[in-house]
Amino acid sequence: MTELKKATFAGGCFWCMVKPFDQWDGVHAVISGYSGGHLENPTYEDVKKGTSGHYEAVEITFDPSIIAYKDIVDIFWQQIDPTDAGGQFQDRGDSYRAAIFYHDEEQKAIAEASKQALADSGRFSKPIVTEILPASKFYPAEDYHQDFYKKSEKEYLEDRAKSGRDEFIENVWK
Repeated sequence: MTELKKATFAGGCFWCMVKPFDQWDGVHAVISGYSGGHLENPTYEDVKKGTSGHYEAVEITFDPSIIAYKDIVDIFWQQIDPTDAGGQFQDRGDSYRAAIFYHDEEQKAIAEASKQALADSGRFSKPIVTEILPASKFYPAEDYHQDFYKKSEKEYLEDRAKSGRDEFIENVWK
């Protein structure tokens, strides 16, 4: 049996980052939470205030014999605006910045090569500013944030519609 691996990404509001990964074969779990900060056991309110240093993030547990880390990174890029250093779409501030948190040197190399390929592609006229950082402790968010797109479908769809994320994805990636 293949050992399951972790992948961690920040791409703005974590509500919008679960569904794109949740639908792939080989993905066992997608957890909303917080990563990259200095406060132990942060709450949503701590992170929202911007004083904990955390990003809203998702931690993906996957089977690399079914879905490759490179494919997961490619999915990630297609969910964000990699040129925006101030947040993602309507969500502004440090906790909403985009980042790839690598769990080992292989993931780091794949993420960096992918970022360079995206920069070289000419798809964007501005520089790719998404950070590639070492993974740190991941704290799962409160239960009401987990699988939000399933539990609160109407609110999730309204939030996505207001954010401008879907229009950006359609215009840039489709």
